[in-house]
Amino acid sequence: MTTGQGGERREASPRRSLILAGGGLKVAFQAGVLQVLLDEAELRFDHVDGASGGVFNLAMYCQGMSGREIADNWRTLSPLKGVTPNWRELPKGPYARSLFTLDGYRRRVFPDWGLDWERIRATDREATFNLYDFSSNELETVTADRMDEDRFCAGVALPMWFPPVVIDGRTYIDPVYLTDGNVEEAIRRGCDELWIIWTVSRRHRWRNGFVANYFHIIETTANGQLKHWLRRIEASNTAIRAGEHGEFGRLIDVRLLSAEVPLNYLVNFSRDRFAQAVELGVHRARQWCTDQGIPWKPGAPPDRPDGPTRLRFTERMVGRVAFGEHDVQDMPAPEDATAVDLALHVTVDIQGMDRFLVDPEHEASLRGEIVCQALGGRLPVERGTFQLFVERSDPEHLQMCYRLFFTDRAGHPLTLSGHKDVNEDSRRGVWKDTSVLHTRVLRGHVGIDEEAEAQVVATGAVRIRPADFLKQLTTFRVEAPTLAGRAATLGRFGRFFSGKLWDVYAQNVLPWSPL
Repeated sequence: MTTGQGGERREASPRRSLILAGGGLKVAFQAGVLQVLLDEAELRFDHVDGASGGVFNLAMYCQGMSGREIADNWRTLSPLKGVTPNWRELPKGPYARSLFTLDGYRRRVFPDWGLDWERIRATDREATFNLYDFSSNELETVTADRMDEDRFCAGVALPMWFPPVVIDGRTYIDPVYLTDGNVEEAIRRGCDELWIIWTVSRRHRWRNGFVANYFHIIETTANGQLKHWLRRIEASNTAIRAGEHGEFGRLIDVRLLSAEVPLNYLVNFSRDRFAQAVELGVHRARQWCTDQGIPWKPGAPPDRPDGPTRLRFTERMVGRVAFGEHDVQDMPAPEDATAVDLALHVTVDIQGMDRFLVDPEHEASLRGEIVCQALGGRLPVERGTFQLFVERSDPEHLQMCYRLFFTDRAGHPLTLSGHKDVNEDSRRGVWKDTSVLHTRVLRGHVGIDEEAEAQVVATGAVRIRPADFLKQLTTFRVEAPTLAGRAATLGRFGRFFSGKLWDVYAQNVLPWSPL
């Protein structure tokens, strides 16, 4: 979203503010965005503000870390390092001071990230951290030169989850109920470009339960405040363009990069989930920069030092396709004279589990054969790709995508393009969503970008039968340097698969899987 663009041209360079909004652990995505904005697009900011979870990234930025260094800290974060239950308080039940403490972050996470408070206080970067002073019931904005570990922890001391921090007799908590991105401070400091990285959910889907409701309250206040400021900025810009007096006296451009991040605000047990969120941030930021006309140059890919890993399994799907272009979402009826049987026997080959899990495309290679008498019998797959749980419209609507290139008996190149829709709103249930492959056979070897214009030869669906699914479970083969490595590789794939199903079908239990 942008506002204020296309207005009066400024003679001087605009003063830019980067607003690192909160979002709990979702700010791992924000770290990936920083890798692109700071390093690949080489953008510079006159002021940076952090609130709630955004202060994690702000502290690293103030210390002089590059975007890549900030992102790598999240890529390698072991989530259990920061988990410290408040054992002394838990017996008090609903009267406990908090469920957890931030001691694990103080003792282990902050040192692992290399946070150095003296260097942070000595930064030449203009930065503001936000706390809520409960003792005076007002927001307190703290400049980098006044930051220390206690004030830092106060900025993320989310009530109920973590205890408040007492500093000089005053009680401080996370400011999220008042602001999750201090737009007002950026405007007060004379900034006329506001670059906002927003990870608080904007899905507008109400979930029942006390924990879900707790975070809905945060979403209500954070999103409500953001909309309030965006409306005021737009009204001021409109007045100025009309030659009238605007509230802020100058045009203000807002560049908002917002995303639904499939990571729970606080509950996560998986290092892979952090790495996936970071890579999603890199992917979305590059796409966003391109859309905004911001030049960027890709940096070196992240180091993934694990040994050679490989996982393979075989699928068999059978069904029918009807020749001609049809809007077919299921197998053609038996009486359809144009319908023919079609079967797939394919092996999914994942080479490099680290790459597969963290890449937003989750792509593997396919080999095998297509069996269709009308096309020429048993036809080998010349090359193919498989994408597992790729996000399309939102993280609760995923697809498994198949693309197989082959040639019929007459020598015509063809492409089988298929997808399985994994979508809670389908009402078909998890089995049908994950077992039915909606299929199109296209003329020529057609890439995904060319599919819309391709000639359709046949459409239909194939599916995995229960007996074939049970057989499929026996075909998993794992390669790794050690027995423990093979077990870990299989376990990571299993957690990824079950976690993505949780993301779609178990949102009412806990939004986003902790696996």
